[in-house]
Amino acid sequence: MGTSRRMRLAVTVGAAVVALTATAGCEAAHDTAEAVGKADTIAQILARVTDRTEKVGSAKVDFTTDPGQGAPVEMVGTFSWGKGIAYDVMMDTKAAQLQALQNDAKLHALMVDGSYYYNVDPQPAGPLKGKHWARVDMSAILGEQVAEQAQQSNDLTSGLRYIGLSKDTEDLGEESVRGVTAHHYHATVGKKDLGAMGDAMSSKDKKNLLNSMTGSVDSIDMDVWVDGKDLPVRIVEVMGKVKVTIDFLKFGSAKAVTPPPASDTADLSAQVRAAQSGS
Repeated sequence: MGTSRRMRLAVTVGAAVVALTATAGCEAAHDTAEAVGKADTIAQILARVTDRTEKVGSAKVDFTTDPGQGAPVEMVGTFSWGKGIAYDVMMDTKAAQLQALQNDAKLHALMVDGSYYYNVDPQPAGPLKGKHWARVDMSAILGEQVAEQAQQSNDLTSGLRYIGLSKDTEDLGEESVRGVTAHHYHATVGKKDLGAMGDAMSSKDKKNLLNSMTGSVDSIDMDVWVDGKDLPVRIVEVMGKVKVTIDFLKFGSAKAVTPPPASDTADLSAQVRAAQSGS
């Protein structure tokens, strides 16, 4: 399997994690930011949404990542959180550009215990010979720091806390999303607002995955639609070239995500790390 194929295998789903955990490593903004008037009210509302979502523990979601190049990738399935985010989803094989490894139209993908797993067809030779699963360590894609932040992130709404950093916040009123009446809030968080995280985004390490996928990021646009139970219906986050849309279809107890059998899994982490470093 070529280097470019290994890269696609790992990075396609990794993009979603980058976008959602970009703000996860900062200190809680609602504790440190100065809040005034309406912005303060919206920040408090969305902090409450995050608290409530964290307690629910899991949700069925329709999750679409548009990396700004190539086709958007849609994942539908369950996400769970608490001890790090995990997911069990189906995704379009062609959009993920993995049809060389999976003949089915849909690809089964997992993220658990700091690793990505992809259900593939056994290959006649190479590391995937006779294997039904490919594993890539999250740190091989995102780097150690971002991977650690991803695992420590409370849930898919953690970034909403950072709306409190923004001086550009709007209450856009009620709208219907997938048949649900929800309140729409918008915020633009600028690089100056992000403080330490803004510095991280303009890192001297130009090979950093965040920079390579988003280019020069000057701001993050966040939209959230909240239902009458203080739970999110939809979240849209735009960061540079990357756009992530999450529709929450159902909240509730999902089965724990477990890794596939080690005997049926090929570990491609070393190959991906080598490809990332240009080896």
